[in-house]
Amino acid sequence: MTERPSLTYRDAGVDIDAGEELVERIKPHVARTMRPEVLAGIGGFGAMIEIPQGRWQRPVLVAGTDGVGTKLRLAIDTGLHDGVGQDLVAMCANDVVVQGAEPLFFLDYYATGRLSVEVAERVIAGIAAGCALAGCALVGGETAEMPGMYPEGDYDLAGFCVGVVERDRIIDGSRVRAGDAVIGLASSGPHSNGFSLIRRLLADTGADRDTEVGGARLVDLLMAPTRIYVKSVLRLAAAADVHGLAHITGGGLTDNIPRVLPDGLGVRLESRAWRREPVWDWIRTSGSISDAEMHRTFNCGIGMVVVIARADAESALGLLRAAGEQATVIGEVVTGAGVQIG
Repeated sequence: MTERPSLTYRDAGVDIDAGEELVERIKPHVARTMRPEVLAGIGGFGAMIEIPQGRWQRPVLVAGTDGVGTKLRLAIDTGLHDGVGQDLVAMCANDVVVQGAEPLFFLDYYATGRLSVEVAERVIAGIAAGCALAGCALVGGETAEMPGMYPEGDYDLAGFCVGVVERDRIIDGSRVRAGDAVIGLASSGPHSNGFSLIRRLLADTGADRDTEVGGARLVDLLMAPTRIYVKSVLRLAAAADVHGLAHITGGGLTDNIPRVLPDGLGVRLESRAWRREPVWDWIRTSGSISDAEMHRTFNCGIGMVVVIARADAESALGLLRAAGEQATVIGEVVTGAGVQIG
């Protein structure tokens, strides 16, 4: 009887050495995100984060989880992996901050069929960069190599963020009143939403890596990392009475803003109040997409909405612009329901 050769995990498609190499490569990126509250992070079985005594009297934890969606398909197809890590952090941290919470820590999940250390490092470096922009620590994660689960070269991402807010500083929209100003913060592009439709448009139009829109490569405009609004929004919340915040993600302007409005109130937006980059015209015209569909699918140039008393709007604009945001009053709160865009 012929003796069967001894098999290893690598023979089955899992390279433990590659995983260990990746951990060593990402340690410098992770180190740049550390906060004093972190007691134990990368390398252990679980991360430990202390909530310091005295800083918060009645701390409330706020958690959010998300992915990048089919923007990953475009990243994989084009080899533009460096920004999707920031996208991942942004989709979670921007959700957490709308309730007034300061993001404390972030964990990621990276899954692939066969681990490319080079690609994974680029993605996780982007995650670390996003954490630095959000002010949260990258305290751990999981790199899962699963042969047979993903086509060659493919990977998937998920993230998890936890923040903290003082109980009496929670922003939940309950203070929104008719007449409040609606301030829009400019997006960096489509962010991480609507890419199933965008990819359909790319296929229908035959656009490729060399296609230009407004003097820039279309693929670069589409793959621009999601803007992270955390630090500017927290600075505003510390200085002013913010009535409501809405992160404009899946569902666009029309479905996300009502999530922070009390019953009986809606908003009226003036579409000419904010600037739209050329990429939005390309999207709209390439698919003959109606305004209603655009506003429900994409952020259309507004990535975050702030609702604040009309009397505080000018000072809020000044603070947000000083923090680096392109901020504009784009409408007002009205009696009624839903979002009217004129």
